[in-house]
Formats: sequence, C-alpha cells, structure tokens
Amino acid sequence: MAEISQPRRSIQNSTMSPRPILRNIQSILQREMVREFLAESMSTYVMMVFGLGSVAHMVLGDQKLGSYLGVNLGFGFGVTMGVHVAGGISGAHMNAAVTFTNCALGRMPWRKFPIYVLGQFLGSFSAAATTYLIFYSAIDHFAGGDLLVTGPLSTANIFATYLPEHMTVWQGFLDEVFVTAMLQLCLFAITDKKNSPALHGTEALVIGILVCVIGVSLGMNSGYAINPSRDLPPRFFTFIAGWGKKVFRAGDNWWWVPVVAPIVGAYIGGIVYLGLIHCSIPQQPQRLENSAAGGQKITASPVVPLTRISSTPAPNQPAPLASPMVPLTRISSTPSSTQAPNQPAPIASSPMVPLTRISSTQAPNQPAPIASSPMVPLTRISSTPSSTQAPNQPAPLPSGSMTLEQF
Repeated sequence: MAEISQPRRSIQNSTMSPRPILRNIQSILQREMVREFLAESMSTYVMMVFGLGSVAHMVLGDQKLGSYLGVNLGFGFGVTMGVHVAGGISGAHMNAAVTFTNCALGRMPWRKFPIYVLGQFLGSFSAAATTYLIFYSAIDHFAGGDLLVTGPLSTANIFATYLPEHMTVWQGFLDEVFVTAMLQLCLFAITDKKNSPALHGTEALVIGILVCVIGVSLGMNSGYAINPSRDLPPRFFTFIAGWGKKVFRAGDNWWWVPVVAPIVGAYIGGIVYLGLIHCSIPQQPQRLENSAAGGQKITASPVVPLTRISSTPAPNQPAPLASPMVPLTRISSTPSSTQAPNQPAPIASSPMVPLTRISSTQAPNQPAPIASSPMVPLTRISSTPSSTQAPNQPAPLPSGSMTLEQF
C-alpha cells in the first residue's frame, strides 16, 4: 500500500506545482517597477514597429509605395498608439530624453530612470528585429544581397538616422537640440492641467499630431531623431545583423548626436516652459459663491444709488419715507371712523419699499423728519389717530425694520 500511495502523492504534487509558480509570476508582474518596465517596453515597441515600417516602405518601395509624409504619419500615429498602450501605467514616455527631463526637473524620481530607459531600449531593439524579419526579402532584393550604410542603395537608414551631405555634425547637433526642445515644450503644454491642456482622452492623439507636425516642418535636416531610444538600439541591431562598424563611423561619427543632443534639447525646452509659462499662470480668483456653506451660491447685490426728490412737498402732504429696500411689517389698512379730515391714508403693506433721500425743508403743519437709525423695526400701526393729535397732522411713524440712510 505504501508503494502505491507514494506515486499518487508525487502525481498530486506535480499537478499542484504550477499554481504556486503562476502566483509568483503574477506577484512579480504586479510590482510597480516591473509594470512600468513592461509598459515602456511595449509602448516603444508599438511606436517603432509602425515608424520603421513606414520608413521601409519609403526606402524599399522606391518612393512608389511610401513617401516622406507617410513616414511622418507612421511615427506620429505610432506614438498615439504607444500612449494608448502604456499611458495609464508609466506615462508612455517612449523617449529617454523625456524621461531624463522629468527626472532632472523633479517630476519623477531618479530611481525610475534606468528602468524606463532599459524598457525603451528593449522595445526599440525588438521592433528593429521585427522590421528586419518582416522586410528581409525586400531588403535583400533592393541592394542585391548587400547591406549598405551609405549610397543610393543603402538600407541602414531604415533603422537609424544619418547625417545628410549638406549638414555638418555641429549643425546637426544644434538642429536636434532645437527640434527636441520644441517637442518637450509642447509636451508640457499639452499635459499642463493649469494651462490649456488637451481634452481628457485626446492627449494621445494630440501628441501624435505634434510628432507628425515636427517631422513635416523640421525633419529634413537630421531626420528628427529627437529620441535616443528611437535611434541607438536600432543602430546597434544593424551592427549585429551585418551592416558592420560603419553604422557608427558614417557621417563623421554621427551616432552620438541623436543620443546626446535630444537630452540637452528636452531639458532646455522643459526649463523654458516651466520658467516662462507655467510659473506665470495666474491662480483662479476665489469667488463668493464658491465659499457659500452648504453648496448654496451667494451673489453680491449691486449698490442701489439714492436719488434726490423735491425738497418742497405739497401742503398737507406727509413726507415720503427715505431708505433703500426697507422691509415693512403689516399695517392696518382700515381707516378709523374718527380719522381727522385731510388725514393721509395709511401706508399699504409692502415687503420691500425703496426709500430715497428727503430734504430737511418742511412745509407748515408738517411732521419733523425721522432721524436716521439703522434697522428700525416697524410694527403694526393703527389707523386711528390719537385724541391729542392736531388736525391735519399725519399719523406718527412707529418702529419697524427700517434702514434710513440720510435725510
């Protein structure tokens, strides 16, 4: 029995062993650094496959199956797809110069810099290998089996940029610095929530359009590498695949310019935007309705100007009341049977009676003006005059909730 049960236990152990391995793999993949590494690698791979494939069409198709505009569209929309792949995980830098700038300006910790760059280099190298395998027969047929770096039948320019004959190394260096500075400045503007960013969900498309516009307008001189991760890994692949050392020696050792110049240019562009634009964005003014308790909006009422009325009232006419927006309480509107002749009718009920300024000059037999008093409450007034009240004399004004500004 022991001999029979022992194989069964070994079989159970062999069937249960993959589960802990899968759990360990899942736990590793859930780590932040690993996720960001894979995200940068996959997004860069997507971008480079579309970009290098468009260059291969232009070179191998003899300008019939591809064009320079097609190259710009390929890289532009390749960037858009790359942002969609990894934008929510790592930010989809896909560019070592962009990663360096974010670290140097304190927008990202330095410990992530090697992780991002290694992921980008791996993705770019893998994309170059994929492009070579896809277009292997076309590359072999185009140059008759030769892998050339320069000349009209060169195919190394499918994978990396090379200095044209009308440019010197330092001219190309300055060109790469300027173009990459424009790229980084616009990237900060597109993603700046305090300025005028791209609409939510459209950032990937806008960034892709930006890359396409840079290629259309500024890409002729040096091929707008603007990205060490785009140029160096594919160049290293061509060195391994058979193009040889000439990929580093061509163009007066041009290979280092697409690596160093984009880093310098991106840093300059980031400083220019943060120093001249971002820091000068005004803060949003605090509005009164935003500070209201309970979410209720409070709006400031405009000042009501006081107008001047005639200083000479008609005979036997009561002086008008003066104050802006005086709340009056209920007043009896039924006149008394003993009301004296020529007695003014009582004041009608009104919630908000605007009162204007009154002159201090009074006619004979006219009551004295009421003194200024803030918020005097008006209570119910009887329409029956006092027995001691003189004829032709208006009823006295009782207290109320009245604001009398000035007489």
